[in-house]
Amino acid sequence: MKRDVDYTWRLPELMAARGLHNTTELVPLLAERGIELSRVQVYRVVNQRPERVSLHLLAALCDIFQCEIGDLVTVTAADARARRKAATAGENVVALDRSVRPRRARVLDDE
Repeated sequence: MKRDVDYTWRLPELMAARGLHNTTELVPLLAERGIELSRVQVYRVVNQRPERVSLHLLAALCDIFQCEIGDLVTVTAADARARRKAATAGENVVALDRSVRPRRARVLDDE
């Protein structure tokens, strides 16, 4: 059975909980742990959903925020078939008033 797997990157939430509101505040904390990233790279790691992250960076972030990897990344998985059925179950369906129906057009012959 096919499964859809997705994740949520929660680094901005952890930073806010610790009182770090600027990504530049994270640069020296990472440097203390041997991770040398530019301000732009740190900004991207924090504000964009990363596709690839090194394990050294994950370990450093876990050390900084005193958390586990599961606190940084929340994984969700669901059966693909069940998700498609739920999506078509009427979330985007507009209920129509059956009492008001359009009238069929009358075509008149040109005589």
